[in-house]
Amino acid sequence: MSDRIQMRDTFLARAGWADATSGPLAGDASSRSYERLTLNGKRAVLMNAPPGPDGPPIVDGKSYSTIVHLAENMRPFAAIARHLSAHGFSAPEIFAQDLTNGFLLLEDLGDGLFASRIAAGDSEEELYGIAVDALAALHTLAAPDALPCGDDGPLHHVPPYDDAALLTEVALLPAWYVRLATGSEASAQAQADFHTAWAGILPHARGAADVLVLRDYHSPNLLLLEQRTGLARVGIIDFQDSLIGPAAYDVVSLLQDARRTVPAQTEARLLARYEAARTAQDTGFDAEQFRAAYAIMGAQRNTKIIGIFARLLLRDGKPQYLAHMPRLADYLARDLAHPALAPVAKWYAENVSLAQMRTPIDPGTVKP
Repeated sequence: MSDRIQMRDTFLARAGWADATSGPLAGDASSRSYERLTLNGKRAVLMNAPPGPDGPPIVDGKSYSTIVHLAENMRPFAAIARHLSAHGFSAPEIFAQDLTNGFLLLEDLGDGLFASRIAAGDSEEELYGIAVDALAALHTLAAPDALPCGDDGPLHHVPPYDDAALLTEVALLPAWYVRLATGSEASAQAQADFHTAWAGILPHARGAADVLVLRDYHSPNLLLLEQRTGLARVGIIDFQDSLIGPAAYDVVSLLQDARRTVPAQTEARLLARYEAARTAQDTGFDAEQFRAAYAIMGAQRNTKIIGIFARLLLRDGKPQYLAHMPRLADYLARDLAHPALAPVAKWYAENVSLAQMRTPIDPGTVKP
């Protein structure tokens, strides 16, 4: 028996779930794994997340995960889950935890993932609409700082979504996607021009007070909880990498869903719904400034994800994410059309073909 399996079994025994039956749940692109447990008619989810290595340094002796503030353990998840629940949002209740070794026994929020519900015939606009309403409500809250993790350990201080993180994320595109499309990284001059263009526009995404950014607020991480009412109808299951940053980021994460296509007309209606909710909450809400921030954060997020998906193939041998590239290219084109993105749009026009990005890639033709 491996040490990890033994630690898992010890954790479940202490939690009173040693005799539970288990089955795997779909994971994500991370090293985390999930099991659905059943015991005496009750269900729970085991999150198994070994503390991650920091990785090699890339800038000033800091690793990528450090610069972009990725969670290296489960303390952030435990803290954010409790924060969300305390304010009426449906994050999973934590039944037991071992934050040192990376085990959480969580409430099972069921199988009502948005994508599954829409595939079964539910209204896309209704589901995304209640998720928009939940975000608008979340964004009325003051950004948290130090949050308890539910043990005697240190508080979790939510990091800022600062320009260093945002710029490091977008740099994945010239480093990895350009290599995927052309066989080599972008030139040093092209990368420098890319950095300059982004550094010039990011301040325009920060016209309003920063909020809690859940960072992966989209259909694979949202569930419909039919037995609940109001904001609690939206189950939220992935937020360990939460930061304090622009409100537009999570809105674009939802409405330019990387895993399923949101039509432009639907996106426009739901964006207007969010803006109306924020205006009702705060008469000082600047919808025009928010639209610029939305376009900037959309371009930033889609650029980052394109780079990540290219890296998952070239570095990690995971080709399945290439299927999403054409969708991401379409979203990116929407974002780059905003005047605030002119410097970045110019770089794309000169260095990367969105038409080529829209063309499906055969993984068999790609050399690692």
